[in-house]
Amino acid sequence: MEYRLLGRSGLAVSALCLGTMTFGSETDRAGAFDQLDTFVAAGGSFIDTADVYSKGVSEEIIGAWLADRPGVRDQVVIATKGRFPMAAHANGAGLSRRHLSDALNASLDRLGVESIDLYQLHSWDPLTPIEEYLRFVDDAVSAGKVHYFGLSNFVGWQLTAVAERAAAQGWTVPVSLQPQYNLLTRYIELEIVPACERYGLGLMPWSPLAGGWLTGKYRRDTRPSGASRLGDNPARGMEAYDRRNTDATWAVLDALEDVAKQSGLTMAQAALAWLADRPQVTSPIVGARTLEQLQGSLAIA
Repeated sequence: MEYRLLGRSGLAVSALCLGTMTFGSETDRAGAFDQLDTFVAAGGSFIDTADVYSKGVSEEIIGAWLADRPGVRDQVVIATKGRFPMAAHANGAGLSRRHLSDALNASLDRLGVESIDLYQLHSWDPLTPIEEYLRFVDDAVSAGKVHYFGLSNFVGWQLTAVAERAAAQGWTVPVSLQPQYNLLTRYIELEIVPACERYGLGLMPWSPLAGGWLTGKYRRDTRPSGASRLGDNPARGMEAYDRRNTDATWAVLDALEDVAKQSGLTMAQAALAWLADRPQVTSPIVGARTLEQLQGSLAIA
């Protein structure tokens, strides 16, 4: 497994990051343990979760796995996120000092660790002043609860505002950004990637296979069915079949299929290999429902 530095930091992470959004929902505890063990055995070290994944269960599973594997904590880099609701009250969401303090402490408890390697702000908060959450992050780093901090789903002007304000005040600066990025979603190349290059943020793209579209499992003029993300619900999220079923999508998939055949790879492996080699990309986040899906992704390492 190749290792890379995360953005303009000294933190070494594996070139693939294991996404754990399925843990506790589509993947049970035993299956999650198998994925974590397989990932580490392949040389993977970077594990990403969030407090809202399965309402905390994903973090709990990772915490149980760490407790059951003495010594593994030193080998891995744990990333989690806070911002979205975990409690039904007025201060139960957002990037306020109050909510982030509650969220960080709860994540530390569920993971069973003394510090989070990479704590990420899960999304922009238009209601909370930038200074408030940047001071919180800086205090959390000073207290030893957080080592590095990053951003998730921030657009170009937002990450620029955060990076400039943190640098001007001498506070902890972000080292990463987690955006959606894949062969079907490339808008970040216009402004977000150059901004990340300017401010030294490494990219951790989520949905690198576009919700399964880049695996070749879906077909033109045939609505998906069966045991797959869109088979269960064709209208699911941003990868909904009717939304993505366009001539532009099929042109990309046709080209990807040709490249995969010429390279002796699956379409998913070719799509991941392309993404892992893009400017500013440190580690694409590979998530899987099954161990077999994960093993296919790990082959590109």
